[in-house]
Amino acid sequence: MALFYTPTTNYATASTVNRVFSHLGDIVGSVIAWNDARVTRNALSALSDRELDDIGLTRGNIESVALNHFIR
Repeated sequence: MALFYTPTTNYATASTVNRVFSHLGDIVGSVIAWNDARVTRNALSALSDRELDDIGLTRGNIESVALNHFIR
């Protein structure tokens, strides 16, 4: 099978490039949100039960707080 150069078939269109960068941005955003949730989870886990109570949380709330604020 021979390939022939035609301007309409052998280059990426602007919409294709935009879709690639859009997906890349989604992936980067997801990684950032995951890391923010991880950091929050670790910081809250390091607090004592009394400190958690002072801010209105329990150990059982840590996961939901971390996920609800960062993961969309």
